[in-house]
Amino acid sequence: MSFELRRAQRLGGASLLLLGTAATSAFAQEPAQVKSSTEIPSVTVTAPSPIVRRVVPTRSPVRVARSGRSRSQQRTAEATPAAPAAAQQGVLPIVTNQFATVTVVPNEEIRREGGGQLGDLLFSKPGITGSSFAPGASSRPIIRGLDVNRVGIVENGTNANGASDLGEDHFVPIDPLATNQIEVVRGPAALRYGSTSIGGVVSATNNRIPDGLPSCAPSFQTYGLPTKAPLAAAATSPCVTAETRTAFSSVDRGVESGVLLDTGGGNFAFHADAYGRTTSDYAIPGYPYLNDPSQPVNGRQPNSATRSDGASIGGSYFFQGGYIGASITQNDSLYHIPGIDGADHNTRIDGHQTKINVKGEYHPDAAAIDAVRFWAGATDYRHNEIGLADPADLNSDGIRQTFTNKEQEIRTEVQLMPFNARFAEVTTALGFQVGHQELTAPSPDNPGTLFNGLWDPNNNTRVAGYAFNEFKFTEATRAQIAGRIEHVELHGTTPNFPADYLPDGTPQVGIARNPSFTPKSGSIGLLQDLPGGMVGSITAQYVERAPKAAELFSRGAHDATATFDIGNPNLTIETAKSVEVGVRKATGPFRFEATVYYTHFDNFIYRRLTGVMCDDDFASCGTPGAELNQAVYSQRNANFRGGEFQSQRDVGAFRGGIWGIENQLDFVRATFTDGTNVPRIPPLRMGGGVFWRDDNWLMRVNLLHAFAQNDVAVIAETPTAGYNLLKAEVSYKTKLDRNWFGAREMMAGIVGNNLLNANIRNSVSYTKDEVLMPGIGVRAFANFKF
Repeated sequence: MSFELRRAQRLGGASLLLLGTAATSAFAQEPAQVKSSTEIPSVTVTAPSPIVRRVVPTRSPVRVARSGRSRSQQRTAEATPAAPAAAQQGVLPIVTNQFATVTVVPNEEIRREGGGQLGDLLFSKPGITGSSFAPGASSRPIIRGLDVNRVGIVENGTNANGASDLGEDHFVPIDPLATNQIEVVRGPAALRYGSTSIGGVVSATNNRIPDGLPSCAPSFQTYGLPTKAPLAAAATSPCVTAETRTAFSSVDRGVESGVLLDTGGGNFAFHADAYGRTTSDYAIPGYPYLNDPSQPVNGRQPNSATRSDGASIGGSYFFQGGYIGASITQNDSLYHIPGIDGADHNTRIDGHQTKINVKGEYHPDAAAIDAVRFWAGATDYRHNEIGLADPADLNSDGIRQTFTNKEQEIRTEVQLMPFNARFAEVTTALGFQVGHQELTAPSPDNPGTLFNGLWDPNNNTRVAGYAFNEFKFTEATRAQIAGRIEHVELHGTTPNFPADYLPDGTPQVGIARNPSFTPKSGSIGLLQDLPGGMVGSITAQYVERAPKAAELFSRGAHDATATFDIGNPNLTIETAKSVEVGVRKATGPFRFEATVYYTHFDNFIYRRLTGVMCDDDFASCGTPGAELNQAVYSQRNANFRGGEFQSQRDVGAFRGGIWGIENQLDFVRATFTDGTNVPRIPPLRMGGGVFWRDDNWLMRVNLLHAFAQNDVAVIAETPTAGYNLLKAEVSYKTKLDRNWFGAREMMAGIVGNNLLNANIRNSVSYTKDEVLMPGIGVRAFANFKF
C-alpha cells in the first residue's frame, strides 16, 4: 500500500471522527442567534433523476372551488412550490433528497468565481477538478479521476455536443458567463444520460428556453408549472427584465461582459443573451518548462491568450397545463494552445458551434400521468486547428487539422402519478432517448492517405430506454430502483495495424468496422433520515459503457496529448460495479456532506503507452527523433476508491453578521488489478478557511493544499509536486432604488486567486510539465439586474 493511500486513509478516518465529534457538538448546543440568522438556501436540482417531487403549499379549498379551474389546473398549481426566500450568499448548498451525490454551484457563486470553462470553475470542488490543458480556454471537468469518455456534459437537458470529449485541447461550448446553475452528479449517472456518463455528469442550466413568464415584481408565483409569473397577470402586465454581468481580471488582463434579457406577456416568454471575453497571455509565478530551460519566457505563459463570444435567442409558448419552447445558440472561440510545441508553431484553435434546442412539459388531465417532458437538440460544430507547418517560416501558417461534429438527440420522459402499493407510495418515470452523431477529422498535411486526420469519417447511432422507480415507505425512508438498456451502432474504418503494433513493412489498407453494443445498467439506493437532521444514503450500481468512436477508430497523430493514437476495433463493453455510502446535513449551523465509494471496472478502456515513439504516420514509429508517444487503446480491470468531505460551521454572531469555518477533503486511488497505477489521477487535497457574512456582505479566505502525486503510470508520466492555493474574496449584494439608473439589484466584489503566487501544476493535465496554472491575480466583478 502506498504512502499516499495510507495517509489518505488516516486523514479520511480522522475526518470522519472529527465529523462525528463536530456533529455531536452541533446537536448538543446550537446557538440561538446563529440558528435564527441563517437562511438555508432552497436547492432545486433536476439532473440526477427524472422524478420531480414538489412541495404542496397549503391552499383554501374554497378558493380552488371558486376559481373554476379544471382538475389539471388545480393539480399542477398545487404541485408547484411557493417561491423560496432569498438565502444569504455563501451558505454551502447540500442536496439531501437525491440518491446520487450532487454538487450544486448556484448562480451567485458562478458570478463570484468566474472562469472561462467549466473545468476552471469546478477546479477546487471536492471530488472534481479540471483537465487544464489550456487554462481559461480548454478545461473539461474530471470527476473522481474519470475524464473525457466517462463524464457527460449537458446544457438544459441535452448534450453539449462539441468536441471536448475527442481531445483535451478542445473547448467546452458552455460558457459560465451565460449559465445560471451547475449541477455535478458524482458517480455513475449513466442510467439517465447514457453510457458516456459512467463517471458522472455536469449539467448546466440557463433561461434560454424560458420555463416561466418573467415577473417585474419583487417576488414571483407559478402558473401550472415551475413558472415565474401567473398567466393572468402577465396578460395585462407585460414586462422586460435585464441583467448585466461584467468582470475584469489582472492575471491575464481579461475583460468579460454579458447581457441577458427576458420579456413576456400573454402566453409567451422570450429570452436573449450575448456575451464575450478576451484575455492575453496570463502571468505565471515561475518558469513553465520543466524539461527545456532554453525557451524564452517573459513572466507569462507563452501562447495562452483567448477570445470567445456567443449569443442566443429563445422563446416559449404557455398553454393549458404546459409549455413548449425553442432556442438557437451560437458559440465561437479562438484560443491559443500553451506548451513548447504550441508556442513554437503559434498553435491556436478556431471553433464554432450552432445549436438548436427544443424542450417542453405537459401535465395532462389524466389519472395516471403526472407529467410528460421532452428535450431535443441539433448541433453543427466545427473547429480548425491552425499553426505553422514550419516554425521558421511564417508563410507556412494554415489549417493543420479540422474536427466536425453533427449531432442530433431526442429524449422524452413520462412521470406517472404516485400510487399506493400498500407497502409504499410508488412513483415511476419512464424515459426514451435516441441520438445520432457524425464525426470527421480531416487534415491537409497527409492528403489521400490512411493517416489523413485522426480518424476516417465515422458515425454512431444510440437508442435507449430507462425507468426510475422511487418507493416512499415512510416520510423518513425512501428507496430507488432504476434500470437502463441502450443499443449503440458505430461505423468507421481503421487500417490493418500489425498485431504487435510495430512496423513490419506490411502495406496498410482501410478496413470497414461496424461494431454494435447493447449496454445494460441498473441501480438500487436507499435514503434514510437520521437523528439531528442528517440523511444517510447507500447506493449500489452496475453500469456498462460502450466504447466510443475515438477509442475504436483512431489511427494517427494527436498533438493535444502528444500521442500517436491507435484505436482498437476489438474493444468490448466496459463495466463498472460501484458502492457508495454517504451522510449529509443541510440545515442548522453545521452543514456537511461525507461520501466514500468503491468502483471496480471490468475491461477499463485507456490509452496504453507502449514506449515506442512516432511522428505523423505509422511508418515513422520507432524511428530516432520521433516526438509522439505511441498509444494503443487497451482494456484492463481497475479499481477506484476514494471519498469526499466538505462542511461549513456557523460559529457565532459578530458585528451584525455570522462568522464561521469551513473545510474540505477529497482523495481517489486508482490502480489496475496488478497494482500499477491508472494514469493521470488527481492527488489527495484538503483545505479550509474562515468566512463572515450578513444579509449583504460575504467575506471569505480559503487555503487548499494538494499533496504531491507520486502514484503515476510506469511509462511517460512524471510525478507532480504539491501546492498551496490561497483564495480570498469580498462581495456585496443589495437591492437598489429603481431611480438609480433603473437597476433593482446589484452584486459586486473582488476575488483574489493564488495569492501565494504558487507554482501549480495539475497532475491530470497532459501539459503539466510545460504549462503552469495562472499566478497571483485579482478579479473584480459587478452584476446588475434591471
